[in-house]
Amino acid sequence: MSSLTYDLTLAGLSVGAAAALTGIGLVVTYRATGVLNFAHGAIAMVCAYALRQFVVGWGWPLWPAAVVTLVLLAPGIGVLLERFVFRPAAVLGGDPAQTLVASIGVFVLLVGGAALVWGQGARDDAPEVVRADPWGQLAVVLVLACGVGAVVRGTRFGRELRAVVDDRRLAVLGGIDADRVAAAGWAFGAFTAGLTGVLLAPYVRLDPYGLPLLVMEVVAVAVAARMRSLPVAVAVALGLGVAQSQLTRLHPPGWGEPLLRAADANLFVVALLVAALVLPGVGARDAPPPPAIVRGPVPYGAWIVAGVLFLLPLAFAGGDLHTSVQVPALGVVLLSLVVVTGRGGQISLGQAAYAGLGALFTALLSAGRFPGLPRLPGLVALALAVVLVAPLGLLTGWPAIGRRGLALALATFAVGAGVSRFVFAQPYASAGPAIGRPAGFDGDRAYYVLELGLLAGALLVTGALRRGRTGRALAAMRDHEGGAAAAGVRVPALKLVAFVSGAALAALGGGMLGMGVRAFDPAAFDPVRGLLWFAAVVVLGADSALGALAAAALLVGLDSGARGGVAAALVGLLATLSPHFPQGLEAAVRGAARSLRAAGGRGALTPLGARVRDGLRRRATPLPGPRVPAVGVAAPERRAWVRAGSGPGAGDPLLVVRGVRVRYGGLTALEGLDLEVPAGQVVAVVGPNGAGKSTLFHCLAGTLRPARGQVLFGGRDVTALPAHARTRLGIARTFQQLAVFPSLTVADNVRVGAEQAKVPDPAAAAERAMRLLGLDGAVRERPAAGLPTGTLRRTELARALAGAPRVLLLDEPAAGLDRAEVDALTRVLAALAADGTALLVVEHDLDLVAGLADVVHVMTAGRVVASGPPARVLDRLDTPGGTGGTGGSRGTGARKAGP
Repeated sequence: MSSLTYDLTLAGLSVGAAAALTGIGLVVTYRATGVLNFAHGAIAMVCAYALRQFVVGWGWPLWPAAVVTLVLLAPGIGVLLERFVFRPAAVLGGDPAQTLVASIGVFVLLVGGAALVWGQGARDDAPEVVRADPWGQLAVVLVLACGVGAVVRGTRFGRELRAVVDDRRLAVLGGIDADRVAAAGWAFGAFTAGLTGVLLAPYVRLDPYGLPLLVMEVVAVAVAARMRSLPVAVAVALGLGVAQSQLTRLHPPGWGEPLLRAADANLFVVALLVAALVLPGVGARDAPPPPAIVRGPVPYGAWIVAGVLFLLPLAFAGGDLHTSVQVPALGVVLLSLVVVTGRGGQISLGQAAYAGLGALFTALLSAGRFPGLPRLPGLVALALAVVLVAPLGLLTGWPAIGRRGLALALATFAVGAGVSRFVFAQPYASAGPAIGRPAGFDGDRAYYVLELGLLAGALLVTGALRRGRTGRALAAMRDHEGGAAAAGVRVPALKLVAFVSGAALAALGGGMLGMGVRAFDPAAFDPVRGLLWFAAVVVLGADSALGALAAAALLVGLDSGARGGVAAALVGLLATLSPHFPQGLEAAVRGAARSLRAAGGRGALTPLGARVRDGLRRRATPLPGPRVPAVGVAAPERRAWVRAGSGPGAGDPLLVVRGVRVRYGGLTALEGLDLEVPAGQVVAVVGPNGAGKSTLFHCLAGTLRPARGQVLFGGRDVTALPAHARTRLGIARTFQQLAVFPSLTVADNVRVGAEQAKVPDPAAAAERAMRLLGLDGAVRERPAAGLPTGTLRRTELARALAGAPRVLLLDEPAAGLDRAEVDALTRVLAALAADGTALLVVEHDLDLVAGLADVVHVMTAGRVVASGPPARVLDRLDTPGGTGGTGGSRGTGARKAGP
């Protein structure tokens, strides 16, 4: 028994050592660049193939070949990726979503390139660099981990690395060459990837898909280490390797045996699921609002051309028609990504799992093998499969509620890998059950007609999710999640709707794919396929249904030849260039076409000429300013801005804060804060940076729950209510950093606020708000992206007012405005207060505060240290040594509170 335990431990240490190498490389790359290298496994695979080519193909001696592979090739790949893929992405804005797509693109490119160069068959003759004895591999891991730790802690480069990790921009200002640090991180990460591939290749299946996926699954060790701690990554890797080996000793009776064997063979996948779904999400710093996707309507001519192209296969015969059958089915699958990623702004790398479940359930239902159900006709089986799979969208939708960016990408990939390993690898699925086609549609041509009908229905569903109230809410969530919640959008529920709808469409497309080939093929729905589909849709335009159809035709058409991997290589290449066209290739082509049409017939302008022309146009058609209603307008018109119903009268406290305390770790941001905002008054909060003003706003708006204390609205305790629920009650807010929805027009921005606040007549409320703030002219139909700051401030305020709030929270409303715009804003806010709205303003512009506020509170270190009328409190701020810090001067412009 002891001998068996020892032998299993040695085997586990061997597996764990390879996983530890992956963890070390991923952690170092992430700490140096902020990028989770999804291509780590693909680099490992390429290096393993290269070493085999050197030794087996060209007859090189082993050790010179290993040196060339590990010392030259692997680091060289890392340096090239940093220089030509990720550094340009950082220069072009460093959007984390585009960086993630570029990383996935490198993965897909290397996988497709390897398939083209070395073929798709498995190789079993990879040379062995280190003996199977785990002590050698373990020694390599420990030496690398200790060496990296010593470099990070005890050298100048290590100090530079820590500085870049903490704040890359500040490090550059301090004279650190961040590009050199990033290149070194990529070189070392690629070296560990190459070492991993060389060590694993002799003992696992060496093919373009298996080894990259195997390495990707052990990313769990880096996630468990929070992408920071090398000792934790090594310990988790070795522990999982030993545990996976020791599980082979257990043989429980009954149903537990297959489950245990599945867990035993895929313990790292289990760890990835736990790390991605249970542990707090990593990469929170990588999830700012994505760039705006401003997309006009697709010309009817483009849809006509697409329709004609999709009808052409009806004239095909034989193999060409049989291949074409896959295009509409894959188009439906890719439309699911348009819904989830394009419309909802959520990263989903697990759509292949839902497509595979749709195909598998259709096969089992049509064959009468689904538990508890009889054999069903083909179309009924397909429809029921969609109904059964749709709720499973919660597997990725639920984690998406609290995750974005990298954390969400890991969670969705983990779900896809888990379904592939624990469902598709089981005997009832791996045997490839047959799928019959519906009665009357057995032939390829008839079935293609049926597919076109189902595709048309999927297009209608996708289009419906872009238009109307739901479409505007989805676009708002995609453009600015915090702003959407502040406008009353139920963001968690809407995320679930997006993922459930996407799962349903993916299941429909997967069932159609299975019927097309008349069998369920697990390999057609593996996680690598999901990465390829995601990259293809994003590259061609995530928010474009036409782009999804083009991607389907491209993927099927390119891979229909004798040599596979062409589609993956092309999509990967385009994905690595995606930062250059962030809205997708389809939008870039349309933009170039518009530019050519605009320049045609009159000569193209130089860049200087274009700037002069645009400046003249702006001066010729200035945007209107806000119209300020008279304070003495009729009472019914004034009451339009105040929600109906009983509540405090003018002067009575409407919003009350009692004893609120908020702590961030060991720092106290708010301590026992008390505050009242009466109806019909303007209360201002001033103070230096770090005083706790923004934290107070988060507590009042519902984006942060205090550790202690209460927030009361109209006498009701709303402390536990989320932001969207408070907005619907009548608490609206604006943001210091603009929270408009760039892809929506000004009018649609304002409509979101009216629709989500449940006012009786949303259209009328939106029109009133736009009329009040001078947005009812031509500007109303312009996308918010690119508009001047003053117009965007008015748009955000109009969106808040459209919900008829009783309390309006304004965070730095004058930020970015000139003096004329500030004066106009002051008059508007004074009119709103006269109409009965309670206003709480956090503002650094003391002239605005002096001319507007009824009461001023001064905050310092999380407490209110002075309160009273503006004249008395602000005079104290102007006094040297007065409360709240220096204030500035009166005669030279706006005074500023604090530093």
